[in-house]
Amino acid sequence: MRKPIIAGNWKMNKTISDAIELVNGLKRNLYKIEDVDIVVCPPSTVLSDTAEVLMDSNIHLGGQNIFWEEKGAFTGEVSAVFLKDLGCRYVIVGHSERRQYFGETNEGVNKKTKTALRTGLFPIVCVGEKLNERESGKTFDVIKDHVTNGLKDINGKEILNCVVAYEPVWAIGTGKTATPQQAEEVHKFIRGLLLEMYSKEISSSIRLQYGGSVTPENISSLMEMPDIDGALVGGASLKVDSFSEIVRKSSEVKKRCTYS
Repeated sequence: MRKPIIAGNWKMNKTISDAIELVNGLKRNLYKIEDVDIVVCPPSTVLSDTAEVLMDSNIHLGGQNIFWEEKGAFTGEVSAVFLKDLGCRYVIVGHSERRQYFGETNEGVNKKTKTALRTGLFPIVCVGEKLNERESGKTFDVIKDHVTNGLKDINGKEILNCVVAYEPVWAIGTGKTATPQQAEEVHKFIRGLLLEMYSKEISSSIRLQYGGSVTPENISSLMEMPDIDGALVGGASLKVDSFSEIVRKSSEVKKRCTYS
């Protein structure tokens, strides 16, 4: 069975003191959880202090973005090497907000994914459609474009170190959530694409996350779906109690599931 992965994307939130308070609370609440990979992705300004608190804990550290070059004259960018040096294990790549506000393309996502893998980071590669694309019946076209081009030329060994996160843009921060059935439909489609690109063994091993207004109230029904292996959590990851409950419920649901 694929090990569930719950990642908290803090986005542009939390000062150093806020971050330390949050991760200390998560450590207290979640230290017994061993059957879920727990990840927090703070802003880069607090990564160092957060890493110190999380040292030797069961909570992994991740970055929210990287540039595809390791060093050079790229003012304001963050290198994968920097994240690795800080103790990061994961990095989010191609988040919809990066695509929407900063013009990121599949080509750029592909470059960043390759850089993350080369550096030893586990990329969480985000894909997802906008509301107008869903309403016009283009969901699967968009997902296929994001998956095939975002993961272009990544080999079978490398892809096993990737997580693919489906985040319907229309459900991010809106309070709207894809129904478990809608989310599962797209996750199943993604797994089918991975089968075409790789093999049955590989496609069945890759973890797929759902991201789109995930809360303690809807996480169980989402995690009950056979192709949903975790969540990329936004607002609910900013509070100790809500993120802890999401992790705990994910653990409980997957213990009851018999599919792989």
